[in-house]
Amino acid sequence: MPLDPNQVTKRPIETDDLPFLQYLYGTTRVMELAAVEWSDEEKVAFIAQQFQAQHYHYTTYFYDAAFDLLLLDKQTIGRLYVHRSPSEIRIMDIALLPAYCNQGLGSFLIKQLMADAFDNNQKVSLHVEPYNPARHLYQRLNFQYVETNGAYELMCWQPQTSKPEQPLNADFS
Repeated sequence: MPLDPNQVTKRPIETDDLPFLQYLYGTTRVMELAAVEWSDEEKVAFIAQQFQAQHYHYTTYFYDAAFDLLLLDKQTIGRLYVHRSPSEIRIMDIALLPAYCNQGLGSFLIKQLMADAFDNNQKVSLHVEPYNPARHLYQRLNFQYVETNGAYELMCWQPQTSKPEQPLNADFS
C-alpha cells in the first residue's frame, strides 16, 4: 500500500531523539562510506563525529530554525529542518529512512514549503551534493542551480505566477 503523506506528522526534536537522528544521518552516508576501506567500527565512529558536528552547527548557528522529526503512526521515519527568514525558506535538511524514500513524501513536504513561500513571496533554497539522487527531485520541482559552495550546490526555487501544485491524494504511482 502506498504511503499517504497526509498521515505524516511533525514534532520538534528532543534530546531523546538524538540516537535515532544519528542513525538516520548514517543512512544518508551509506553510499559514500561504501567507497572507503574502513572497518565497521571506524565508520560508526566517523558517523557519530560527523553527526555531532552537524547537529552542533545547526543548533548553534540556526537556533531559531524548526528542527522537526517526521512520524508515521507515531514511528519516527525522518527529519525536516527548516530555517525561515523574511525573504527565504531554507531547507537545511530533509532525510527519510530508506524504506520511506521514493514514495512521494519528500516532494509532498517540499511542495508544502513551496506553497508557503508562494503565499509569502519568498524563495525556497537548499544545498545538495551533486551526486545526491535527491538532486533530480529538486530539478523536477523547478529548483535552479545558483552556485557551488564547497562540496555542495546551492539550488533555489522562486515563486512564479501560480501556486505550486499540491498532491490531492496518496496515489504516487
